[in-house]
Amino acid sequence: MTVLLGTSIPVGQADAAFASAGRTPAAAATQRPSEGSVHSWDLSTGVDGPGTRFVTFLSGCPLTCLYCHNPDTMRMRNGKRTSADDVIAEARKYTRFISASGGGATVSGGEPLLQPVFAGELLHRMKNDLGLHTALDTSGFLGARATDALLRDVDLVLLDIKSWDRATYRKVTGRPLEPTLDFARRLADLGKEVHLRFVLVPGLTDAAENVEGVAAFADGLGNVSRVDVLPFHKLGEAKWDALGMPFTLHDTPSPTAGQVAAAKAVFAARGLTAV
Repeated sequence: MTVLLGTSIPVGQADAAFASAGRTPAAAATQRPSEGSVHSWDLSTGVDGPGTRFVTFLSGCPLTCLYCHNPDTMRMRNGKRTSADDVIAEARKYTRFISASGGGATVSGGEPLLQPVFAGELLHRMKNDLGLHTALDTSGFLGARATDALLRDVDLVLLDIKSWDRATYRKVTGRPLEPTLDFARRLADLGKEVHLRFVLVPGLTDAAENVEGVAAFADGLGNVSRVDVLPFHKLGEAKWDALGMPFTLHDTPSPTAGQVAAAKAVFAARGLTAV
């Protein structure tokens, strides 16, 4: 894993420039390589989309999830200003291996849509220059920043719905749920494949009506091909401590195998593939 630490790059001015010129991120990518704040990149299997994947972790996130296992990605300043050329050059080294595994490339974070121009260029070039299957890993909170052009370069969206209960969602993330639901509906209208991800936290998100709410919503979309029920863990607690940030779920246990199985059963009862 290559970890990049340093300064960050603001993206608001770039977004405005592309919008005023009537250009999409993908179109802009053909004219001038962009730069963004990159935390790290890595090769992973099984958790960031199908097959072995080259995963680019962008820095910065508008959410402050209580159980975040990478709190060091929350702030853009914790990343390094990196060009899309550099990221693509690194990914190119592994394309033969990735393709043989049926894998691809995932743009993750942090929250990649905090840097939509940069994320859009990475997705466009991963797909069109390297011929890789592409995935966008997002909370959906900034889904309005994803242009249709950006989404055309996305084969799969890994969408986190952290709670159906609005008060719980805000407690977990510090943000409202509705923007994520709006983005999910838009993806459904576009027929974009979604893997929905739900973190099961005992005493927080595991209430039966909460799980059922997420399941009913996912079932109604029609484009959710898989649901990942992710057991809460505390593997990122040391990072919170190192950053001087209070980890408020210190005393929260991980769910039992039975609790995870029960949650999966709720999704399965809706005809959804839950893993």
